[in-house]
Amino acid sequence: MQWVPLDAPAQLGQSMRYAVLDGGKRLRPLLVMATFDSVLSKDPWREQAALRAACAVELIHAYSLVHDDMPCMDNDVLRRGKPTVHVQFGEAGALLAGDALQALAFELLTPIQSSIPGQLQAQLCRVLSRAAGHAGMAGGQAIDLASVGQSLNAEQLQEMHRLKTGALLLSSVQLGALCADVGEEAAQHLQQFGQAVGLAFQIVDDILDVTTDSSVLGKTAGKDAQNDKPTYVSLWGLVGAQQQAQQFHEQAHESLKKSKLSDTLALGALADMVIQRLK
Repeated sequence: MQWVPLDAPAQLGQSMRYAVLDGGKRLRPLLVMATFDSVLSKDPWREQAALRAACAVELIHAYSLVHDDMPCMDNDVLRRGKPTVHVQFGEAGALLAGDALQALAFELLTPIQSSIPGQLQAQLCRVLSRAAGHAGMAGGQAIDLASVGQSLNAEQLQEMHRLKTGALLLSSVQLGALCADVGEEAAQHLQQFGQAVGLAFQIVDDILDVTTDSSVLGKTAGKDAQNDKPTYVSLWGLVGAQQQAQQFHEQAHESLKKSKLSDTLALGALADMVIQRLK
């Protein structure tokens, strides 16, 4: 990615690029672009906005993984099939890499001398910042850490994952919709799609944690049980969790049908990928 600088001081550029460029499913940027492409007729500058939004959401995701893996959080040593950033560059280096990736995301959304209207830049920043902050990913992570060793009911567990994982996935769809300027009714159905995909993703994540080994996952398997964290599998059992994931998958496809957008094939394929993935 040309927008992630290699020349940042004192190995900061190296740690940033290490965190974001190698491996990963790129689901969030793919959701941005697939949503954007669901509307066929667009102004040329809108594609540039969508590309920047796609990169920005991946930077936020990468920063969150760097911080989540640190000893003060989940204390993991493997991510995307390689040592985590704090193992490779030290804890201080990982903290700074995450900080810099987060800041870079919003720099990408607000380019100087751009044909992208300032109002759209502000809307994109608001959607992404809310998804990443206390009302989204950071808030969900706070609940996750506070829930270790506790039993959450279905509503509490869903709320935690709606924030921790779902908010950023939903924001990816919202960013693409803003860049494409979809209509209000279509945007509502896309929001329902994004919410369903976000919950399906987390349920499958919980399933894979107990059914797949680390070499396939690219991260440490069995970590949730080891840390005594509440999951969909611990609440409903493996079969029940699989059924829940399938229900959200069906909801996602139903929302796409209701959106009546020009081309939702790519979005449908991404929903399928969420359910069928092996890591």
